[in-house]
Amino acid sequence: MDIKNAVIESATITNDDYGLLSAWVFLDYGGFHQGFGGYALYLPKLFTYHKIESVAGHFIWRVMEVAGVSRWEDLKGKTIRVKADHSGVQSIGHIVKEDWFCPKDDFEGGESNAIEKSGMA
Repeated sequence: MDIKNAVIESATITNDDYGLLSAWVFLDYGGFHQGFGGYALYLPKLFTYHKIESVAGHFIWRVMEVAGVSRWEDLKGKTIRVKADHSGVQSIGHIVKEDWFCPKDDFEGGESNAIEKSGMA
């Protein structure tokens, strides 16, 4: 195993590989390129073993799902609906589908108490 220096060319969070959330960092060694990542960071509801055990994974997945994108960097320019008041945004929703993401509901008693599991409580 060699230790080398590399420049990060780009980074992406995506849900297009096998329908699960993953992240990649793309490296340049000075002419030679390589990717690092590809691990399953979150399994959405369509997977048998779906659980909200990763607050970060669930948040990233739901924001991407509501906005209708498969890459985090594609969020820019997307139109969504918002439930908000003077104190802040409570929920975001898909622009035409009845699909809303309210982190407070999901993390404080939805499918799983993810905040308590993550030690944030």
